[in-house]
Amino acid sequence: MAARLAGIAAARGHSRASHADPVDQRRDRVCPAVVVAALSPVSPQPVAHHRAEVITDPRHDPESRYRVQARGFAAVLGRLQSSLLGQTVFGPAISVGRLFLQESRRLAREPACVARDWAPHLVAVVLVLSWLDHVGLGVGRYVLCFVYPGMALTMVRSYAEHRADLASPGRAASVEHGGLLGLLYLNNNLHAAHHERPSLAWYDLPAYHRRNRARFADAGAPIYRGYGEIVRRFAFSAHDDMVHPLHREPVS
Repeated sequence: MAARLAGIAAARGHSRASHADPVDQRRDRVCPAVVVAALSPVSPQPVAHHRAEVITDPRHDPESRYRVQARGFAAVLGRLQSSLLGQTVFGPAISVGRLFLQESRRLAREPACVARDWAPHLVAVVLVLSWLDHVGLGVGRYVLCFVYPGMALTMVRSYAEHRADLASPGRAASVEHGGLLGLLYLNNNLHAAHHERPSLAWYDLPAYHRRNRARFADAGAPIYRGYGEIVRRFAFSAHDDMVHPLHREPVS
């Protein structure tokens, strides 16, 4: 159930397109893993990821896993997330840590805004913690057995959905046969279609993808048969060089 709620929360945030505040958008992605999968705050504005000047460039795109340099701590985190296994094992913790670091910095600059954004969510956290205590389910067990795996599942979706070198809509790929995961992700696995028509209802995405499949392929969008293919290809191998192409050092 937590995995399903985390997937819905991620897809719900993704279904809004174009003018979101980057911090709101990052919180929308991460909060399902911070104890409350069902009650994460969702920005009323569209997702910042969709309005990024350069989608996948970490300077503009708050969802990007790419880095601007090949050295330093950020580069180490990028390498940890370069394979699918690393993304699912380390990705949730890295995302939560990044969120708290960013929000701590924002707290120093905009304390009133941070209080406004987080107060309703923290009230919801208290309610869920009270319910967990009532049913005898410890917070640690809830996080390790339900919330963390739920967020890891959302990261399976996001792992191969973008490549910085693509020319397709949103620099996005598509996973055609999502099966149960496609339902969990509300068809956001058809990511090129989603980026071209971000306001399209989730249940209309498969038909839109089928009508435009050849055009997406001609534009260079990778089309994976299913998540089994992604696991076979990228479980232990990097999906791409995690240094963004705009920031890679020229080869001499």
